[in-house]
Amino acid sequence: MEIKDLLIKDAMIMDLQATTKKAAIDEMVQKMYAAGRISDIDVYKDGILKREAQTSTGLGDGIAMPHAKNSAVKEATVLFAKSQNGVDYESLDGQPTYLFFMIAAPEGANDTHLQALAALSRLLINPDFVAKLKATETPEQVQATFETAEKAKEAEEKAEAEAEKTEDGTRRYIVAVTACPTGIAHTYMAEDALKKKAKEMGVEIKVETNGSEGIKHRLTEEDIARAAGVIVAADKKVEMNRFNGKELVNRPVSDGIRKPEELINLALSGKAPVYHGDSEESSETEEKSDNGTLGQRIYKDLMNGVSHMLPFVIGGGIMIALSFMIDQFMGVPQSELANLGNYNQAAGWFNQIGSAAFSFMLPVLAGFIASSIADRPGLIVGFAAGALANAGGAGFLGALIGGFLAGYVIIFLKKLFKNLPKSLEGIKAILFYPFFGLLITGFLMLLVNVPMKAINDGLNGFLTGLSGSNAILLGALLGGMMAVDLGGPINKAAYVFGTATLASSVAQGGSIVMAAVMAGGMVPPLAIFVATRLFKNKFEKSQVDAGLTNIVMGLSFVTEGAIPFAAADPIRVIPSFVVGSALAGGLVGAVGIKLLAPHGGIFVVFLLSHPLLYLLFIAIGAIVSGIIYGLVKKPAN
Repeated sequence: MEIKDLLIKDAMIMDLQATTKKAAIDEMVQKMYAAGRISDIDVYKDGILKREAQTSTGLGDGIAMPHAKNSAVKEATVLFAKSQNGVDYESLDGQPTYLFFMIAAPEGANDTHLQALAALSRLLINPDFVAKLKATETPEQVQATFETAEKAKEAEEKAEAEAEKTEDGTRRYIVAVTACPTGIAHTYMAEDALKKKAKEMGVEIKVETNGSEGIKHRLTEEDIARAAGVIVAADKKVEMNRFNGKELVNRPVSDGIRKPEELINLALSGKAPVYHGDSEESSETEEKSDNGTLGQRIYKDLMNGVSHMLPFVIGGGIMIALSFMIDQFMGVPQSELANLGNYNQAAGWFNQIGSAAFSFMLPVLAGFIASSIADRPGLIVGFAAGALANAGGAGFLGALIGGFLAGYVIIFLKKLFKNLPKSLEGIKAILFYPFFGLLITGFLMLLVNVPMKAINDGLNGFLTGLSGSNAILLGALLGGMMAVDLGGPINKAAYVFGTATLASSVAQGGSIVMAAVMAGGMVPPLAIFVATRLFKNKFEKSQVDAGLTNIVMGLSFVTEGAIPFAAADPIRVIPSFVVGSALAGGLVGAVGIKLLAPHGGIFVVFLLSHPLLYLLFIAIGAIVSGIIYGLVKKPAN
């Protein structure tokens, strides 16, 4: 089967109308259904969205390859779509996307289907081919372009095979493994990018792919022994122990596509970390223990806990906030204000549901920190540590420490029980790890809770009593942090700190800290809108159009909407954002505006103590940032 057999004319969109990622996916999925290639829109779309949640399939350089393999697909298909103005698809390079290849693979896709999809991925590495695709105007031209490229690729591969026969063995040699969660597109694009760059550099390389069609070009013991270095460009578990003692570069699969030269140079430099495997641990754990510096690993483990915790905080927090609103609307006697949120039955229902979700916040945080460190055995111990922190009054900080304690206790136990007889191997995970893990971590948490409770009580007391200059400074600091890296570690630190104050501030009507954090996060996208309206002559048309999208993102508290502008000119953009965000946060702190919800932007404005004043402060911050950005920006070429 060839690519042209998958790339049918009925499943092409030569003028995609969507301007946002969500709308683009909807439009393409609807076209796939109209062409009769899928049987259920919702099932197929759910597969697409789950893949996007892992990492964006916007590969950069104007290309996106959303893909799914599930029961809704009738027949393997590649939908081609072309956007004239570009779509904000949250691409890895932050730039607009113009060409889309939506891949639909049936659950029983055979090797011929998967090989054709892999061939498609490899063709898109060639910039000349991509340029020709952008110039096509009809489905017939698209098919003809692919047919010509396929023939050229076949001739190139044949020439490479002939060259390998006469290779004198003097070239440098490395091996690589590429893998992505679905194994349809990124796996093969990374393979081809690494092979192409290695050829340019005069480096011999063998690449093993862990795709949907299974492991191809498996590395042998001889391959690994001969290699000067190893590259693992993967977003899923791969077999790692075989690389024990080799210098190994471990990166996401997207780096294999976008940074092949960097990976190859590092693998050959003699400076890559030496990989140390452990046959008793899962390869997933090995990857984690060897991936990045200590600080990067700690941050990744923390974010694993935070990302799983936030849905509980957001869902539960908004439900509790609604219970307060219902009671205020229905009326509560002055003598019963202590029961606000529970006085009327309807309010009580919302409060009960929200409190149930909220009660899982700390156990989930600690549990998923521990599971990031020690895999599944860490989950139960982490959950227990979070529950103990909650019961002992240690709060967010106690649960955070408990998650790391639980994870490393399990790592310790894995090493301790490493040499148990094989007859006991099966009960380690279901008996030894949970029992001894709970025993050790539980008693450690009883000790940790004492100082953590004192710190937590002191912090809550400080935040409850915030007023005057303290509130202004803290609001400005947190607001500014939200704009420093737009969704990165500093932004996340401020946001997590804000959400952690909600649980203790509900009874006081909300958190000033959370209000300042959300205000600071809403400013950057709104500043983009302001700048693109007031200084149109300094922006390209696509940027002016993106400014309209940013007003929606800003009002929705999606700070990341400003990333493409910041990535293109960080020296001018970031300081402009920080000034306006810090100003908005400081004004919120000065007035003492309180917020009951952890997210939502304008959609939770009625959960603020002073909604109109709050919106005014955000507008002031956005206008100040937008004007500064517009003044310092260089005119578009």
